[in-house]
Amino acid sequence: MLAIDHIVLPVGNLSRAAAEIEKRYGLASVEGGRHPAWGTANRIVPLGDTYIELVAVADPEVASHAMFGTWIATARPGRPLGWAVRTNSIHTIGRRLGLPIVPGSRSAPGGGLITWHSAGVEVAMREPALPFFIQWADGAPFPGAARVRHPGGPASLRLLALAGDPIRLGNWLGDHDLPIALASGPSRVSAVAVTIGGRLVDLQDLAVETKLPPGVAENPER
Repeated sequence: MLAIDHIVLPVGNLSRAAAEIEKRYGLASVEGGRHPAWGTANRIVPLGDTYIELVAVADPEVASHAMFGTWIATARPGRPLGWAVRTNSIHTIGRRLGLPIVPGSRSAPGGGLITWHSAGVEVAMREPALPFFIQWADGAPFPGAARVRHPGGPASLRLLALAGDPIRLGNWLGDHDLPIALASGPSRVSAVAVTIGGRLVDLQDLAVETKLPPGVAENPER
């Protein structure tokens, strides 16, 4: 089983980015939590069977020593950075591609720990057209299914547009029927097409304003 799990969207400030995306596109979000080992925090834009993950650096010191934290810290805010594919056979994928299986977790807002295993994150960081793979722990709540009311109406992912090498992507994914379109060019996530209230909206320009006024300290939780 392969499905698009989520799209990674780095931002400078979680609450400001969430407010701007809701105002601009009618997409609401919910608090995700913190990744203690990576120095990052996130908010979730639920889209049913997938979601957009807004991610910001929460602890610059920790992030500077973590692969994922550095990836987010050095990215251009508001531009889709990468994507993840959900599977129920991550160890099989790891063996096929020669990838280590890495545990991950985040602290949930109401307490407790949400856990998963991933593979291929380091490769996806170098080649953003390639997704990393994720398998959620048994019983872990899927973020895309979080209950939320989007002001713009019901929302779902229609298409993920990528640029890259079709042979490389085909070998990486294997057999699949994911809603993706691939064009030639430097490896990247080009656009995110979402249906919102029956309207097709192209989210290719998600460069939301996340800068804070002068003198205001950066805090992704505010």
